[in-house]
Amino acid sequence: MSLGEYERHFDSLNSELGGGSVVSERSALGTYNGEEEKLHYIPIRILGRGAFGEAILYRRTEDNSLVVWKEVDLNSLSEKERKDVMNEISILSILEHNNIIAYFNHFMDKNTLLIELEYCNGGNLYDKINHQNGKLFSEEVVIWYLYQIASAVSHIHKAGILHRDIKTLNIFLTKTDLIKLGDYGLAKKLDSEFSMAETCVGTPYYMSPELCQGAKYNFKSDIWAMGCVLFEVLALTRTFDATNPLNLCVKIVQGNWTMEVNSEVYSPALIKLVYECLDQDPAKRPTSDQILDQPFISCCRQELEERVALLNSAMKKPKLSTVTDTPVAVVTTRSREVYFWGGGKFTPQKIDTFKGGSSAQHVCAGESHFAVVTVEKELYTWANVQGGAKMVGQLGQGDQASYRQPRRVERLQGKAIRQVACGADFTACITDEDQMYMFGSDYYGCIGVEGELGMEILEPVLLEFFEERPVRQVSCGDNHVVVLTQNGDIYSWGCGEYGRLGLECEDDFSSPMQVTIPKGATISSVSCASDGTFFLTETGKVLACGNNEFNKLGLNQGICGLKNHPGEQGYQGIPYITTLTLVKQLARFKIQTIAPGKSHTAAIDVRGRLITFGCNKYGQLGVKDFKKHQGVQLLVGPFGGKTVTKVSCGDGFTIAATEDNHIFAWGNAGNGRLGMPADKGFGSEVCPAMPRPIFGSLHHVPDLSCRGWHTIIIMEKVLNSKTIRSNSSGLSVGSGLGQEASTSTVDLDMDPGSETECRFRGLGGTMEDNTEECFLETPMMSLANQTGDSSCPLWLRKELENAEFIPMPDDPEQFIPDQLASYSQSVTLPYEELKELTAAAAAASTEKGLSTKRMSCDKVNGLEDADVCKKGESGACCKASSEITKLQETVARQEMRIQMLEKQVTEQQKENERLWAAISRSTPREPGCDNNRNHPLDARMPGDGGERGGGFTNRPAGASV
Repeated sequence: MSLGEYERHFDSLNSELGGGSVVSERSALGTYNGEEEKLHYIPIRILGRGAFGEAILYRRTEDNSLVVWKEVDLNSLSEKERKDVMNEISILSILEHNNIIAYFNHFMDKNTLLIELEYCNGGNLYDKINHQNGKLFSEEVVIWYLYQIASAVSHIHKAGILHRDIKTLNIFLTKTDLIKLGDYGLAKKLDSEFSMAETCVGTPYYMSPELCQGAKYNFKSDIWAMGCVLFEVLALTRTFDATNPLNLCVKIVQGNWTMEVNSEVYSPALIKLVYECLDQDPAKRPTSDQILDQPFISCCRQELEERVALLNSAMKKPKLSTVTDTPVAVVTTRSREVYFWGGGKFTPQKIDTFKGGSSAQHVCAGESHFAVVTVEKELYTWANVQGGAKMVGQLGQGDQASYRQPRRVERLQGKAIRQVACGADFTACITDEDQMYMFGSDYYGCIGVEGELGMEILEPVLLEFFEERPVRQVSCGDNHVVVLTQNGDIYSWGCGEYGRLGLECEDDFSSPMQVTIPKGATISSVSCASDGTFFLTETGKVLACGNNEFNKLGLNQGICGLKNHPGEQGYQGIPYITTLTLVKQLARFKIQTIAPGKSHTAAIDVRGRLITFGCNKYGQLGVKDFKKHQGVQLLVGPFGGKTVTKVSCGDGFTIAATEDNHIFAWGNAGNGRLGMPADKGFGSEVCPAMPRPIFGSLHHVPDLSCRGWHTIIIMEKVLNSKTIRSNSSGLSVGSGLGQEASTSTVDLDMDPGSETECRFRGLGGTMEDNTEECFLETPMMSLANQTGDSSCPLWLRKELENAEFIPMPDDPEQFIPDQLASYSQSVTLPYEELKELTAAAAAASTEKGLSTKRMSCDKVNGLEDADVCKKGESGACCKASSEITKLQETVARQEMRIQMLEKQVTEQQKENERLWAAISRSTPREPGCDNNRNHPLDARMPGDGGERGGGFTNRPAGASV
């Protein structure tokens, strides 16, 4: 079956449940062949300025991840500085390790080079040491730092790279104390562990004695710098200090460090290791692997490795481009603002706190307080109460004050918060480590600590119950909490009235209790109403439990075979239910968002349509009237057919946002619920019964939350946008990174006077003068002008003509891992000869035509059968090889796509079989049904599972999910 047939077959299966099209999903991502993939970035703030330019924090909108762009103005740099910059890209592109700053991409914006790197939100080790204020680190923390630094150094040394600038300022941390070694601008590629370098570079405080004396140095110079860093962590002061560079060098050579390490706090083995790293004789210093083999590290090494892996997996990293090798960066400058209203505030109140790096990412409203998570994952809270009423700890500030302006929760400093949820008078939050903290009123046991800390928890407390049960999501009702873990389990606790906890009873629980999930269901998210709970499955079906007053859970069942009574409108009311029950009224939709309010609920399906049900006393269902409606209402017309992206419900009102950047409000406008006084904009209407736009200008809404009579919202406006093409200047680094890059190379004839042997490894590295030995060809040089464009920058032309090179070994296995030693050999020509060669290659390729393309890769490259190709044929060989490689890659991608679709088809068929099996098992025989046991009113609901009534603790026989 072909790729297109698989896609059509999968679409037909998926359409049964309202799914989208595979073809449309693929087109949304871009196509495989020739089309550009756009990556969208939003600048946040300037992080700092370095030797070559600024470091700016960006948010990538595709996955909401944070990245750093090092912006380098090439015009302001000397040729050597340009080499250092390109050297950093070259080295970062081949290094992949949990404790090394990750490289993602690089772009050219006119004369500005933009390097996209991993972001560490915890600052650097230098700041961490200063913040200790004289308080020594525990030995456990020191070993944790030492293990990570040594692991990173070991990795780069195995790749044959000498860092040359290891210092506390270049060791970055996340808020979870994960270390990342960065800044490779001065790094150098060495032949082997016995090779030596000569250039005097680095930061003076961390320079080794051999560097100070101008002698040759090798990897052991990095070990010296590691010793200085470790000494600094132990003593909280620099290893060597002086008033001038000359005096500093004397102290380094003499080994005259500032102070001794405290032997009463740290073990002798740890102190001994520090002094071994600071040995004057490089040969006596340990290697990075020997450091990792120290008994106090090796005894817990597996645990440390697992901890690093866990912390890395918790970090939200940008996904690398898989669709195309030439992504386009779209940089959009936006103004992001936070507004709130309600509770007597009739007009939206702008909050000036959330700007730049503190701009809001996620918001949540409680009955009397608000909580905001910023893009840098810090938590802010504040109160919105009348008359200065006291708080009960829901702000997490350590007191009962009702702060009217946002304040950062200092007790969570150092924790990366990714989600927050508010109850009536308590707050819950989740960290990047999937741990859960809570604070506020414990009257109903909502804090989950069984009342051990009193009724009012003023500071965040860690729920130890979830330390071994990583939390994916949390949702809070007025007086209960429901948690979804990473492995798909559900836990609930707090007030159990009406069965809102889904525990088959109405008891209260003060500690997490596991909820039984219907067989075959996989829960993707949970949403708490004030006294009920919704559970959304991966297939878009909805389960619910709790109070169903006004049919706000959508659990009322249709009545067939009887004359409809005016008050019942054909439905049998279910007052409440204590077990997870299928919401049959939503079964014909594939729901992706559910937003419960106090007495009604709104939902959005995968097609962006808004569905409402529940109480309509104030017109909050948006159906142009105030009548009672027992079924669900599909709202399409009021939004002009536009896709609804966000919705939230409060006490008698609804707020929604559409993809065309409009915000709508309807329902009870009392006390400022709709963000506008009743006599302005709504005329004499206090309760508009259909959606009406609010805010005069267009705004994008990243997040929205309503509770009680409060609303808090994030609004964005696009200021400007520009497009930057990846590697558009011809600068290419590493295999597959360049726009026209090809990993195929050939040996070329050269004049005896200019011939120089070289081996291309794709590793880059700083190029240093060594006229008697080999030199390294970078991808930038070999691809300088393949397209035939003669507009090569002057600095690049000079660099190609007068480049300095470092030696490379004959045997790559001595120092390069297997995955880095698979490149073929080549010889680099001067720039002028490369230009002639390009012209000859273009002519040769025109003459050869398709016959060249039909040749096998081995024969085209000519690397196995011949050592040397003729100058006029080599370009054609490379071009044919490149075309064949691209075709092979296209075929491989299509095969992967087919395999993925086969898996999806199989999974969808299994899901359909489970669905229909559940329906056949659970549908009871009712009066008025036809011979096939089908309801006349339910005939168009293929997802109905059938239930045996509500308001009781009995479990329905199977729920369709």
